[in-house]
Amino acid sequence: MHIAVIGTGYVGLVTGACFAEFGVDVTCVDVDTVKIEKLHQGIIPIYEPGLDQIVEKNVKAGRLHFTTDIRSAVQQALVVFLAVGTPPQPDGTPDMSFYRQAAKDVAESMNGYKVLVTKSTVPVGTGKWLREFVGENLAADTEFGVASNPEFLREGAAIQDFMRPDRVVIGSNESDAIDIMKDLYRPLYLIETPIVITSLEAAELIKYAANAFLATKITFINEVANLCDAIGCDVPDVARGMGMDNRIGRKFLHPGPGYGGSCFPKDTRALTTVADQFGVETRIVDAVIEANERQRDAMIPKIEGLVGDIAGKKIGVLGLSFKPETDDMRESPAIDIIKSIIRLGGSVKAFDPVAMNEAKHYIDGIEYAADEYEAIDGADALVIITEWNQFRALDMEKVKELLKSPKIADLRNIYEPADMRELGFEYVGVGR
Repeated sequence: MHIAVIGTGYVGLVTGACFAEFGVDVTCVDVDTVKIEKLHQGIIPIYEPGLDQIVEKNVKAGRLHFTTDIRSAVQQALVVFLAVGTPPQPDGTPDMSFYRQAAKDVAESMNGYKVLVTKSTVPVGTGKWLREFVGENLAADTEFGVASNPEFLREGAAIQDFMRPDRVVIGSNESDAIDIMKDLYRPLYLIETPIVITSLEAAELIKYAANAFLATKITFINEVANLCDAIGCDVPDVARGMGMDNRIGRKFLHPGPGYGGSCFPKDTRALTTVADQFGVETRIVDAVIEANERQRDAMIPKIEGLVGDIAGKKIGVLGLSFKPETDDMRESPAIDIIKSIIRLGGSVKAFDPVAMNEAKHYIDGIEYAADEYEAIDGADALVIITEWNQFRALDMEKVKELLKSPKIADLRNIYEPADMRELGFEYVGVGR
């Protein structure tokens, strides 16, 4: 089977490379000539562990191709995935201009039956719109199918998530399109991956609802952690006791400075926008969005509790990306926390294993260190914002020597308070 993937961003590139790994002939298309040229050179435009090896392997095998020629890619494909960006606009609605242009280009290129599959995260009702829009813009009269196939890829674990997913959602109202999509995912039948068949609208809503629920779990445990701070008990004990209830589950019960990234902030806002359009209240999701913003602000008093007035203080920051194993800075809590430190008159020297170049597009007025110890050297306090593995086993005697005074704000709870205090640190966590 031949497929085309329109868009070589995070979702598109991972999708194309992984389908090629399944043995499918894949052509990835992008309007960005520089990006396509870099991909031809083996340069991957995003940081995702293992992706470079899969791309290299399948390019060499002749199954994975990159081009700016959307017409040729569409004409030789049976399935065309739309995986272009739908970034949030100021009012929370997704910007559909890239999606609309891609749909128009596909319509004008079609030369026979294709299944047009939305991989981008889009508003409910987009599949219905796509059928009408493509039908109006066809260059040649032909039949086509429409499906929604939302992605559930975690940055830093996307390859595993694609190869061994919890489920595959296929939304369509057409049996031919569903059969072709099921055939495309046939390699997953061997590991008994559940295939969930729904309507177009349900598939579109599943993506928003899933991310909103996960964001709610994170926000809930953050509020419980704040209560633990006030009471004087330990949030890991509370989270462990909650998570053992199978109705709740253990995942996403890890408190911190709030969620970030390209999905949760965008999708929670988009879900409330969709609900507004249908005249439905989303009070829980509205509260989650508000509480997540407050959680970032709540980290500043923790730092002030260590150093006093932040003005004139030097803060060493470890971790900038919104989570480990990615260079994604979108909506990262580090952005707001660092900007607050600077606004209060402090200075920041930061280190992140992969995200420092990306961080320069989001944060001005800070220094970047060559490693974690350089970031700490001479600082009034260490603040850990992202829980990279290499930060979990720091040489604490060296840390104590480098800091002006032994003070740590561990905003990801990667160390045990009792251990840190025994080593002579003034330590604060979240709900510890």
